[in-house]
Amino acid sequence: MQANHSSISLLLRMESLDIPQTGILPTFIMGVVAYCFILTCNLTVLLTIALDNKLHKPMYILLFNLPVNDLIGATALFPQLIASIHLQNRNISFPACVFQALMVHLYCGGTLIILTVMAYDRYVAICQPLHYHTVMTPRNLRRMTVGIWLTDVVLIGVLFLMLTPFSFCQNLIADMYCNNPSIMKLTCEITTVNNAYGLFLSVFLQGVSTIVVIFTYIQILKTCLLNKQADTKSKAIRTCATHLVVFIVFQVTTIFSVLSHRFSQVSPYLRRSVGMSILVFPPILNPLIYGLNTKEIREKTMFLFIRNKITFTK
Repeated sequence: MQANHSSISLLLRMESLDIPQTGILPTFIMGVVAYCFILTCNLTVLLTIALDNKLHKPMYILLFNLPVNDLIGATALFPQLIASIHLQNRNISFPACVFQALMVHLYCGGTLIILTVMAYDRYVAICQPLHYHTVMTPRNLRRMTVGIWLTDVVLIGVLFLMLTPFSFCQNLIADMYCNNPSIMKLTCEITTVNNAYGLFLSVFLQGVSTIVVIFTYIQILKTCLLNKQADTKSKAIRTCATHLVVFIVFQVTTIFSVLSHRFSQVSPYLRRSVGMSILVFPPILNPLIYGLNTKEIREKTMFLFIRNKITFTK
């Protein structure tokens, strides 16, 4: 395929799903069920926080951003994937591919930034409780929320604006969905600057988030270990450990996915599997671990469900 300067009309082809004929229907159903489950869990957390004034506290206001971000990530993947399974067609237009890649990267960057800010919130609440309401004022919360999304949009937006000067001479997306590394492989031009910015972006977001999260949770664990109340200590340690595991797994899979495009020795099947896991598992686990596993949200969710059920049956 010769270089095409009219990228808008370019039709791309993603890697085949290699689903046997007998497995198309079960896979399609699994995809629909998984997406519906993600929508239900994340929307439940969102509505519970939004509709209950008692949950309009700093911790839950910051948490509100996480299911929004997870819905962006899941919606970037599942509708297009489900349609591909149903139609057995892996073609995608160039604009649709860029849009999907943009949403995927906004989701990944947003996850790191949101979890970092949430870790800082817990650090202040547990390690500096006397200063909590001074630090986490409504004004500061608004700044943090705007800062989360503005930082994410600017950093990722620049990454994709840097694609505009290029023409593309290939049409095979070397992944199960569109992302910046796979789009960059379509051009036959020199991409040194783009690669350098992409690497800087990964190091910056993942480096800063890792340092902040590890530091804050070490301080939290130290504070909890000094707490004389056994129940409080056990609960805090268990919660911190769970959150750290989720964060570390996301970090490791994201780093692997980024680096795997830079080393041809990495198995393409392993790269695609890890890449898919980034968009599938966090949107499922995050609302369960950070949302419905939180006692206050769980109780409010059950209360709203029971109240609505009673109202419906009257």
